[in-house]
Amino acid sequence: MLRGKSIFAAVTVAALLVTATGGTALSSSEATSRTASAAAATAGCGKTPTLRSGTHSIQSGGRTRSFILRIPDNYNNANPYRLIFGFHWLGGTANDVDSGGSSGFTWSYYGLRQLANNTAIFVAPQGLNNGWANSGGEDLTFVDDMLRLIEADLCVDTTQRFAGGFSYGGGMSYALACARATVFRAVAVYAGAQLSGCSGGTQPIAYIGLHGLRDNVLNISQGRSLRDRFVRNNGCTAQNPPEPAQGSLSHVVTAYSGCRSGYPVVWAAFDGGHTPGPVDGSTADDGARTWTKAVVWNFFNQFQGGTDDTTPPTAPAGLAASGTTAGGTNLSWTASSDDVGVAGYDVLRAPGASGGSFAQVGTSATTSFSDTGLTPSTTYRYQVRARDAAGNLSPVSDTVQVTTTSGGTTGVCTATPTVQTQWGSGYVVQPLTITNTSTSTITGWTVTFTLPAGHTLTGSWNATVTTSGQTVTAKSMSFNGTLAPGASTTSLGFQAGRPDGNTALPSGYTCTSP
Repeated sequence: MLRGKSIFAAVTVAALLVTATGGTALSSSEATSRTASAAAATAGCGKTPTLRSGTHSIQSGGRTRSFILRIPDNYNNANPYRLIFGFHWLGGTANDVDSGGSSGFTWSYYGLRQLANNTAIFVAPQGLNNGWANSGGEDLTFVDDMLRLIEADLCVDTTQRFAGGFSYGGGMSYALACARATVFRAVAVYAGAQLSGCSGGTQPIAYIGLHGLRDNVLNISQGRSLRDRFVRNNGCTAQNPPEPAQGSLSHVVTAYSGCRSGYPVVWAAFDGGHTPGPVDGSTADDGARTWTKAVVWNFFNQFQGGTDDTTPPTAPAGLAASGTTAGGTNLSWTASSDDVGVAGYDVLRAPGASGGSFAQVGTSATTSFSDTGLTPSTTYRYQVRARDAAGNLSPVSDTVQVTTTSGGTTGVCTATPTVQTQWGSGYVVQPLTITNTSTSTITGWTVTFTLPAGHTLTGSWNATVTTSGQTVTAKSMSFNGTLAPGASTTSLGFQAGRPDGNTALPSGYTCTSP
């Protein structure tokens, strides 16, 4: 992993009490206006660049400062690129961020460089004394000076500047969100706190925070406080977003609703400690396997140049309900498309088979949602709509109607796996046969099983599947949940990966039905 042991010992009381004043900001002509409707190109566009990938020095605030630059392998001076800054932690270095540490390229720039796939320019600045005290705003000025140098030589889209960092680097990213909200499009704060000051701090900026419940260096309450500033600045609806239970070794990602157009706020809480690279189902700190890189990349990637787009996403299609019980139902749908980027979905519910008004009952960052707390033997109707990064709402989906069960006796079913094929690093179970062994028809089933340590689910079909650690839960869909007595369905299957040479297979299959 990329971190050194020093981050745990080096966050001292003095560091926690650091405050900073604003430095010299970019001039008004250099600050990015949020009303740009197309990529705002820099002076470096069309020029033969003199900067190369590697370490560079620059004079800033009377000091010699350094940073590492990574330019796309196929750099085209006519194409305005995203510009992404990655800030190291206390005691870390620019090289740690650039190299990815022991995880290598898969964790370079917190994993974003691999996911960008040569579509972005990356910068890893080096902090003074391996930190980001930002005394007198000197680190803000350093960022301003790097921007001037880079954008005078390279082709950058000034509506697509991003910053992120872990621990002290998260504090520096937060300082940029406060003081340079019109310069940077979005920031990602991994396990951060207000360590580098917050000059200004009144303007909106797209913000994602990630923090561990059991962080013993910077308590999660500090991360929540940073988040809540931009919940207010961005006009989002205040809430206490759900967080995973301690001991679950899982994570929960919440997209706030009601935010100003183009200024989303996302909160990702996980059951873990002070790390930017948690792994579900494990206490490992692994940049190659962590879920955080995909979550942050998707958050940044939703912004596609300019924020005044008025084109709404397409309506979600194929809305279906499955696994309906006395108290809940599972919804799934096909993803919407959008020219800016779909930021999430609103789930709407109305009472009865007709009449009544649809009201929002939840949000989802994926194409599924579980609605719970319903009344037995009651009919409900559901619709879903998409939201894009600019705040535009799609038309609603078609309506799906469900009627919860009476809450009577639990049906009986079995789940029997058949290994279709396997190889050194993976296998396919198809079919996973579900059989109704009761004397009455069942209208839904839920299967659980356990993956061996080190195994990961890489695909599934014909079920709504969730994972928590190594436990997999598969719920029936609308077309395969109803089974007469003695009847079976062979539609369910899944694929998993495993360490090469590990021959273990999943175990503990159970099946229940309302």
